[in-house]
Amino acid sequence: MDTAFELLGTVGWSGTSVRAVCQGARLNPRYFYESFEDLDALVVAVYDRVIVELTEAVLAAIDGAPEPPAEQLRAIVAATVAFVDDDRRRARVLYVEALGNEALNRRRIDTGHEVVAFVQAFGQAREDDHLGAVAASIVVGGFSELLVAWIEGRLALSRTQVIDDATTLFLALAEAAAPVRRP
Repeated sequence: MDTAFELLGTVGWSGTSVRAVCQGARLNPRYFYESFEDLDALVVAVYDRVIVELTEAVLAAIDGAPEPPAEQLRAIVAATVAFVDDDRRRARVLYVEALGNEALNRRRIDTGHEVVAFVQAFGQAREDDHLGAVAASIVVGGFSELLVAWIEGRLALSRTQVIDDATTLFLALAEAAAPVRRP
């Protein structure tokens, strides 16, 4: 798993093969196939591990944040930004490499739906609140794109600027959506 994470997070999907994983881990391919059905299963397991680590970081940030929702939102944004900035391989696994592998992309999409549901719940949107669902989808997709652009150097911002700007915009979106919510 560690070798696959390293490969996927540095050389990408195109450089991640059973042979490269086995060579990097110094294992015989037989051991690979005892643990994973195929390379798709391995990269999905790597993605899932990164998601678990990110979830743990976000939940710890929420637990450590003051009660006002704006402070908790800032803690979520800060934890996510720090998570991908502290190890840029994580960002590549989470946001970039899934586009090259169908199984990984399906997992990314499913996980995205779960994150949207979390954002809706965090924002206290009702299940039948369609505007809340739209806002949550924009936040999740937009934040992912922001992180990719920033990690790739297309946005010359400090970590603090990314956190401040994203938090401000997310709060503004929530405030703007509140009066136009439809039953």
